[in-house]
Amino acid sequence: MVHPVDVHVGKRIKEARILRGQSQSEIARELDISFQQIQKYESGKNRISASRLFELSQLFGISPSFFFDGLEEGADERKQPMDAETARIALAILKIPNKRTRSLLISLAQEVSREEAS
Repeated sequence: MVHPVDVHVGKRIKEARILRGQSQSEIARELDISFQQIQKYESGKNRISASRLFELSQLFGISPSFFFDGLEEGADERKQPMDAETARIALAILKIPNKRTRSLLISLAQEVSREEAS
């Protein structure tokens, strides 16, 4: 039986891979595993070890906690997949080399979002 946490972590692996603009095959090559194994991780069918998750976080340049973000909202909650527009925006922001500029842009987007919501 597939555990909801494994499904959640798998979705986050897929999001990170897509944001990086890479295929399952490319990531698999970098980790020296099969692309089928990446598919199984992303679907939650296979559990990923802590060491492999750490390798992925290093490869993606993100904190290992990224894969667990959102679990506090409930492991059974089904997160909607990232749409193409959101992925393009996130990828563009990630490509900004200056961390301060990225942070300011994110703050601006959050403020606009709050203003539009009220």
